Amino acid sequence: MLTQYQEARRDVRAEVLEIIEILAAANKQALEAIEHAEVAQMEQARKGLKPISKMTEEIDNKLVIIFARYTPEARDLREMVSYLKITSELNRIKASLNSYLKNMQSMLSEDEVNIIQFIRESLSINRCTINAFQKTVEMFRTFDDNEQIRNLATEIDVEYAKTDDIYALLEKSVLQKMNEAEGKAEEYFNLLKYIRKNLKIIDRLDSIAQRIIFARMGGKL
Repeated sequence: MLTQYQEARRDVRAEVLEIIEILAAANKQALEAIEHAEVAQMEQARKGLKPISKMTEEIDNKLVIIFARYTPEARDLREMVSYLKITSELNRIKASLNSYLKNMQSMLSEDEVNIIQFIRESLSINRCTINAFQKTVEMFRTFDDNEQIRNLATEIDVEYAKTDDIYALLEKSVLQKMNEAEGKAEEYFNLLKYIRKNLKIIDRLDSIAQRIIFARMGGKL
């Protein structure tokens, strides 16, 4: 039978995983909405993000109670501190995804052929992020398997590296078109800015992966 402390740890881990799954679902919905220029679906994805801040706040409060009530030893303390860091990253993912969706609604409503084409090309970044979300979820589901966690973290690094390459190529194309298109420079500049905002999501997932490794095996946080 689990002790109260073990149950508290398990519950916090489950709640962190639930938030990641909500964000993963919203991110996938965002990709599908942008692919089909479905503004209503984009707005629906944004609505799905609203509970995140309250959920992370509740987790942080539970962690404070665990610290006060059970005074975790070194290994358990690493895990609890990692969750405090992870909830902060989850809030940043929520903010980035919400901002990205809002700005994509604006970009798509302009119905400018080149911009829409660039947006579609940029969705390769979103697909990498979907893969990274799936691997992050799997890290929590196989939390006690150190080798599997390391492997999944490496795979997230690979997805992250892909997005850098995709963005570099896309940026080159957008800047070239920006020089050719009169009166559209601001729109192209904004598009790159919004895509960089989207890039931050997988950056945060990479940070979460490192915090999971710290929780299990120690090292630098």
